[in-house]
Amino acid sequence: MTKPKHILVIRLSAMGDVAMTAPVLRALITKYPELKITVLTRDFFAPFFRDLPNVKVFPAAVKTKHKGVFGLYKLSKELKALEIDAVADLHNVLRSNILKIFLKGFPFVQIDKGREEKKKLVSGTFFKALKTTHQRYADVFKKLGFEVDLLNPNFPKKVPLSNKLQLLLGDSFKKKIGIAPFAAHESKMYPLHLMEEVISELSKEHLVVLFGGGKTETEILSGIENTFDNVVNIAGKLTLNEELDVISNLDVMLSMDSGNAHIAAMLGIKTVTVWGVTHPYAGFAPFNQPEDFCLLADRTQYPKIPTSVYGNKFPEDYKDAAGSIAPKTIINKIISVI
Repeated sequence: MTKPKHILVIRLSAMGDVAMTAPVLRALITKYPELKITVLTRDFFAPFFRDLPNVKVFPAAVKTKHKGVFGLYKLSKELKALEIDAVADLHNVLRSNILKIFLKGFPFVQIDKGREEKKKLVSGTFFKALKTTHQRYADVFKKLGFEVDLLNPNFPKKVPLSNKLQLLLGDSFKKKIGIAPFAAHESKMYPLHLMEEVISELSKEHLVVLFGGGKTETEILSGIENTFDNVVNIAGKLTLNEELDVISNLDVMLSMDSGNAHIAAMLGIKTVTVWGVTHPYAGFAPFNQPEDFCLLADRTQYPKIPTSVYGNKFPEDYKDAAGSIAPKTIINKIISVI
């Protein structure tokens, strides 16, 4: 097979999974600077790739003009017009499988998600670290003839903050600690009353910046902001581009097993994660972070962890598993990191 010159990369959702593609593409482009990449993803995620040379985003409008089989057929014609010559499907879902039919004739390599191994991991058949999602992405490019080195990564430079962002964060010389306390499932979250203990302690000497999205999360975070000094809630106030600028200026990010962890890690920020019913062994630890930056629920108390890969399935009494991590453990870890 002739080496492709222009690869279409498919990864439509979710936020964390799309963010995880960025360091892999950065490593790919660093080694093969002549390669052209088009990323098929949601328009909203385009800022993740903003500083990658030779990488363009083609927005997939899967709820409007690219909806359903006819929409995907239309999309395939638009993609062919870009003169792509190979496809790296990092998603491997029904939509990308339909596109595979319409893009017949192109080398089309799909991610092996390791579904069987993950099933065994969550069923308790075995308990060991599986291949990381980043490595699974890299394996797709390897099959297309491109070796990707994930061991010596480079990251984007810290972005100078605009006047608007400087005003929002205040003129502080304190260390900046990002905290993203929410996740798609409650079972992946650290109990909020315990997180407030963490924030109370860390905000005594540092600036705490709170991240979240949606009306409910924004209201909760505003309440926390009003309770403590040196706490700024940016939820609902910024574009994704501006949020990335803020994250690039953090000294550390504290996140759940969720999208914000992967966004911080792709920017080269030290990222400490709190894990409830999920576990890093499933392959979703943030990129290039030391193993001890993952703070894990107590498996003596909750032996069935991981109960699922995404945190959507768990016994009722496992809902607050993350709460088995003492606030002091999190505080000490953050302080040691900064």
